[in-house]
Amino acid sequence: MKVGITALVTPREWTFEQTLENIKAADYESLEIAVRDDGPITLQTSQADLRGMAKRAADVGITLESSCPAGIRNDPKDLMIDDDAARARAIDTWRRCIDLNHVMGIDTMLVVLGGLPPELYYHHAYANALQSMQRLAPHAEQAGVSLAIEYVWNKFLLSPMECARFCAEVASPRVGFYFDPGNMAIFGWPHHWVRICGHLLKMVHMKDFTWNDQRYRWPALLEGDVDFVPIMRELRAIGYDRSLISEVGLDVASLEQTAQAIRRIMAM
Repeated sequence: MKVGITALVTPREWTFEQTLENIKAADYESLEIAVRDDGPITLQTSQADLRGMAKRAADVGITLESSCPAGIRNDPKDLMIDDDAARARAIDTWRRCIDLNHVMGIDTMLVVLGGLPPELYYHHAYANALQSMQRLAPHAEQAGVSLAIEYVWNKFLLSPMECARFCAEVASPRVGFYFDPGNMAIFGWPHHWVRICGHLLKMVHMKDFTWNDQRYRWPALLEGDVDFVPIMRELRAIGYDRSLISEVGLDVASLEQTAQAIRRIMAM
């Protein structure tokens, strides 16, 4: 396994080159790029610039392991919205994200299907999301990019069995699951997700989680309630050998502290 970090938690003012230099100095091996409306990487960034950034990462020995388009706000992304035209525009946004990954040689992309508002009933949201992913899957297959669905407290796909069922119904080898134990710990045992969805697991975020005095927070790794021992046991059982990607903010722990914590978790 590799020690990775997502650009979601690195300072926005850092250039792409500064990000590479700083994470390399802190002993990271891989990076999840962040696609935003502004910044080093956007949907408007030219293919030449994207290829140049991918080459610079390779030159310094950083693997571009995945991408996260969470910073895209100006283009629609909700794949379960109950509006056919809006959903079609969202599918187009995700296709453009897939193309960006393909140009940079990145084979995995984090996908959030959307948010579940009170007026959208669950079964309709499920049907909409399923149709959207079935429409996206052929494009992802052609581009060689996996779509890794993450649960982010969006009230949808609430259990590992439901997540596995949803991905099975999409029926594409390029559609799977993005595991984040810090997101699952509030309502279940994260290692259950690895065993049940292991055949679908595409990438792993690393966050801890704690709940006390009716308040929750994501502390530094190994300082919360997540039990990483069974998580690592299950990851090894499925043969996972890609990155463990830090999503720990620099206001919580330094780059170096988190890289060291990930290595301690790997040794469990």
